[in-house]
Amino acid sequence: MPQEAMEAVATPTSTQPLIQLEDVSKVFYTEEVETHALRDVHLRIQPGEFVAIAGPSGCGKTTLLSILGLLDTPTGGEYRLVGEPVANLSSGQRAQIRNREIGFVFQAFNLIGDLTVYENVELPLTYRNMPSAERKQRVHDALERVGMGHRMNHYPAQLSGGQQQRVAVARAIGGSPSVLLADEPTGNLDSVNGEAVMDLLKELHQGGATIVMVTHDPRYEEYAERSIHLFDGQVVEDVSGPRAAELASELEGHGFDMT
Repeated sequence: MPQEAMEAVATPTSTQPLIQLEDVSKVFYTEEVETHALRDVHLRIQPGEFVAIAGPSGCGKTTLLSILGLLDTPTGGEYRLVGEPVANLSSGQRAQIRNREIGFVFQAFNLIGDLTVYENVELPLTYRNMPSAERKQRVHDALERVGMGHRMNHYPAQLSGGQQQRVAVARAIGGSPSVLLADEPTGNLDSVNGEAVMDLLKELHQGGATIVMVTHDPRYEEYAERSIHLFDGQVVEDVSGPRAAELASELEGHGFDMT
């Protein structure tokens, strides 16, 4: 991607969508089966939004998040990140944008067991050729922000699940990404730790973070200001405000299994 495109990705404006999908589809092919994971998806997400993506198992939620995170490519349609098309990016360019502009929070935490909390959060920053002093400050700031500064010398195995997810969030926000993508961030947590992580995401959003979260739990969907519901790979509802939480309950009541 040209330098000016990289600069555009790093500096979204309030009027320009951070994420824009036009007629996006994703088809997985095998020798005998053609599976349509996404169909004709149109989506715009503005800087500063907190968006939940929900729907029944197999509806395309994680596929959509993978495309947004440049971990996968659509079969058809167009994806623009801050106005810039990403279809023709090389693997190296995609990796560079993921490292600088996209923070990931996974259900399984994905911390490296033989690295300390500090080293786990620092690792993505080392690929930026960032000066040591700046890395140290960013790591300290991120860990303090998620309430884990006192555990920076511990290893993942010495932490609870909730603490590990907090460290994962710190790793995701340490590089000041344009968007935070969370894939079932409470999926491996009990309800108490799940709510604590959701409170943290809400706090980050109130501080200006853009968050796109996949969830199957209507309770956690309520934390988002906007909910997008998928069914058979298509967007069937896109609602904002209190109506988003009401919709989640209605879908469950009509037999939609949100797990």
